[in-house]
Amino acid sequence: MPARLLSIYRYPVKGMSGEALPRARLEPGKHLAGDRRFAIAHGAGLSHEASSDWQPKEAFLNLARDERLALLAARFDEASGVLVLSRGGKQLARGDLRNPLGRTLIEQFLAAFMKSELRGAPKLVEARGGAFTDLKAPLLALVNLASVRDLGERLLKRELDPLRFRANLYLEGLPAWRELDAVGQEARLGPVRLRLAAPIPCSEAANVDPASAVRELNLPRTLESGMGHRNMGVYVEVLSAGEVAPGADAVIALP
Repeated sequence: MPARLLSIYRYPVKGMSGEALPRARLEPGKHLAGDRRFAIAHGAGLSHEASSDWQPKEAFLNLARDERLALLAARFDEASGVLVLSRGGKQLARGDLRNPLGRTLIEQFLAAFMKSELRGAPKLVEARGGAFTDLKAPLLALVNLASVRDLGERLLKRELDPLRFRANLYLEGLPAWRELDAVGQEARLGPVRLRLAAPIPCSEAANVDPASAVRELNLPRTLESGMGHRNMGVYVEVLSAGEVAPGADAVIALP
């Protein structure tokens, strides 16, 4: 079966569940539009618009430490500026982030919902010029679904939800783990040229079940003991601009 793009995801608020996209425009030197655009700071030290200074994940609530974030799904409409937070399909908070009142409504909800995790009042900060990803470099995360299945079936004897790994691009049809062999190679996704830049070390965030928000695995340790590495997926650099959608052919030069 030829490799193809199965799904595209972005995560409007760092640590929260993401949203599937019907299509996305990829551009060189840029993150996926809207991905990790917002993050929840502990109130001091950052302005609401923190676009000029990249911050490490420790500066914010993050899923590696604060698993209750997985209970919340974030949806952001760029045209209206409205951020909606929901749980299990039920809307819990909504605010127009173009005005102070809308931002306050979101922050007041977070102050109550994440009370035990916060150190002080929460502040919803925005990276208008970039993204609050774990790396400062404008790379996208790609996960091979065959690798996820192999990890679950061979080492854990259970099915794993690929959304644990919080990738932007989920690929089907590539043999398990071959994406790691192709690091440094160029690839094509639909009309877009990519370079597989580096393996992605599995984050502690992947230990959290995205459906239940329960931390019930140690996937970095499982990968280390069973595979001899701690990687799941690869970072990709966009080399040429273009629009991609689920179903797009993926061509990766395997060594």
